[in-house]
Amino acid sequence: MTTFINGRFLTQHTSGVQRFAQEVVKALDVHFQSAPPGEDWELAVPPGALRGLDLKVIRERVVGRKSGHLWEQTELWWHSRGGRLVNLCNSGPVMHLASLTVIHDAMIYRTPQNFSRAYRTLHGTLGHLLARTSRIATVSEFSRRELLEVVGVKPVAVIPNSCEHVARVTPDRAVLDRLGLAAKGYLLFVGSPAPNKNLKAAIAGLERLGADAPKFVIVGAAQKAVFSGAAEADSSKVIFSGRLSDAEIVALYQNAIALLFPSLYEGFGIPPLEAMVLGCPVLSSDIPPVREVCGDTARYFDARDPEAIAAAVKGFLEHPETHGEMARRGVAHAAAFSWQRSAEALLAAQHR
Repeated sequence: MTTFINGRFLTQHTSGVQRFAQEVVKALDVHFQSAPPGEDWELAVPPGALRGLDLKVIRERVVGRKSGHLWEQTELWWHSRGGRLVNLCNSGPVMHLASLTVIHDAMIYRTPQNFSRAYRTLHGTLGHLLARTSRIATVSEFSRRELLEVVGVKPVAVIPNSCEHVARVTPDRAVLDRLGLAAKGYLLFVGSPAPNKNLKAAIAGLERLGADAPKFVIVGAAQKAVFSGAAEADSSKVIFSGRLSDAEIVALYQNAIALLFPSLYEGFGIPPLEAMVLGCPVLSSDIPPVREVCGDTARYFDARDPEAIAAAVKGFLEHPETHGEMARRGVAHAAAFSWQRSAEALLAAQHR
């Protein structure tokens, strides 16, 4: 029997969900090079892929002529109907009755204001349908509890994200000059500046520090078709870089004072883990998924209170002697995560 992987993520820009899919598939392929799967695996991709994965064991095949949800619900379903199907990015054909679907979070239900009406209607309905026709996995214990509450199905497995992909990237330090930054002269945020990321409160907190506030670099571009109310700012100390290459982002992590992560809702939270593996201290909102990922290696604040954000940043800046120890503990903590272990968790979920 063939196991098909939904490769629609290769036609999308890379954010956290697409990163998860890319790295898990590559880790599966590496795993199969030393432990052959004993069955056929195929990555089925719609036309127009933005990139390939250079796989050795898993076959990569372009399927059909359509794109997007229409491709998933028709051509992918028809192509994969005789085998098992793995969907790694929140969606998949609802008529496929031998599928495993990774739903990363319950954000579409918990923070509907983040999304356009069309997007939340489509994906909210799709999530409920997949919960009835597919086995569900997710990326954290927090999301497992959330999905049980909002869609009424307990995910069969937790398949965590990881971070070692950034450690393999050669940094491009030219981005510092291009953005007018000095090493250890700025705080960093990485992610789509959607409302749940709470960047307005972070900016308000930094403004309370006045002239003592460091620059705040925000990496990422919100998709207007998906997100509504993305953060805006006119502060001279806030720099919106837009989307950057992995090499540029790694250079920014390595040279930042700290990652400032004020998010109100996450399913997992990849940027704090990426920051830790690169030796960048983490200042984060005190929310369950980040506590689950970072443990006691981050410093936490009440993200709904700009004064608390200001106090957390001020306290961190006033004690530079603690920064090195935070960085070392973060690196050690991040080593507990690996894409290889995530791939093995996926394989185990396939056979449950």
